[in-house]
Amino acid sequence: MLPLDGIVVVAVEQALAAPHCTRQLADLGARVIKVESLAGDFARDYDDAVHGTSAYFAWANRGKESVSLDLKSDSGRTVMEQLLGRADVLVQNLAPGAAARLGLDAAAATARHPRLVAVDISGYGSGGPRAAGRAYDLLVQSEAASCAITGTADTPSKPGIPLVDIGTGMTAANAILAALLARTRTGTGAAISVAMFDVATDWMSFVLNLARFTGIDPPRLGLSSFMVAPYGGYPTSDGQVIVFGTTNDGEWRRLATTVLERPDLADDPRYATNPDRLRRREELDEVIAAWASAHTFDEASAAAEKATIGWARLNTPLEVLHHPQLVERGRWVTTGSPGGEFPSLRPPADCVGWEWTPGQVPALGEHTAQVLAELDDS
Repeated sequence: MLPLDGIVVVAVEQALAAPHCTRQLADLGARVIKVESLAGDFARDYDDAVHGTSAYFAWANRGKESVSLDLKSDSGRTVMEQLLGRADVLVQNLAPGAAARLGLDAAAATARHPRLVAVDISGYGSGGPRAAGRAYDLLVQSEAASCAITGTADTPSKPGIPLVDIGTGMTAANAILAALLARTRTGTGAAISVAMFDVATDWMSFVLNLARFTGIDPPRLGLSSFMVAPYGGYPTSDGQVIVFGTTNDGEWRRLATTVLERPDLADDPRYATNPDRLRRREELDEVIAAWASAHTFDEASAAAEKATIGWARLNTPLEVLHHPQLVERGRWVTTGSPGGEFPSLRPPADCVGWEWTPGQVPALGEHTAQVLAELDDS
């Protein structure tokens, strides 16, 4: 039994923000009917890494049913309206204006189906000069200044993870769960809008606070942080990189005294507080880098563990595939795809009593006939 068993979600979605939202709902037990055009979600063709299916699509569409419809045709719109009559949730992230032309925007859909929880996912929201702008993760991260604080001093960078797509999907899923809960009391659904730019700027709020009240843009520091120091990655003598994190004065004192064996630094008033250490970040980084270069990774991590200092190994994706924290806890599960089985990760949220099994990644239109037959029987 899963908490969303019996909930039907209709998803008119492309790429990642909306598919990531609805995959979370599928992982929680909802039946997700993914309505694709005759050409399919374009993310299917990003690559063919997973037995002919793209890595993105295989990740974001596990456990869904694919129905292929031409929503510009009378027959396609008729089927869509029948689906909405049975659905609890509608999620769409069509190009600006497209949902409204089809009557699939949240306001129009909930007007026809008052119990429906409908979500519009857009790039910049309604109104404002960018309302009609196309929005992809890189574009929104650039617009919201995420890229301006990522990378090195000379090179702004996009984070490797599509943070805005993921964050938007998470925000939309949270709103849907809240609306479904409210519906149990009111009997009425909700028309919800989530803009990627609003999610990105919300996640950037601490940086925007800094910029507003200091009048300067924070620097790009690679693995380091402009919020706390010392904080960053340091090469060890055996060619690995250990990452240290100190977030308070006590951790700094333990790092200096126990790890670096430099009690003089711990007692030095120039490094007493985090603002002091931020001003002298380069001095401290030089000391820590010299210490790390004289120790193997195992020696460095053992010293950090002894001092109860946060530490990590700078891993590559190939190394994470075999990470013991995933392997020993059974996080990898076998998942089916149109081209064959592959390992995917269990949902991050575990709960006693939730009997989750991995759903399949659907082929384009794989469930069209089945779903149409269900509608004909009703």
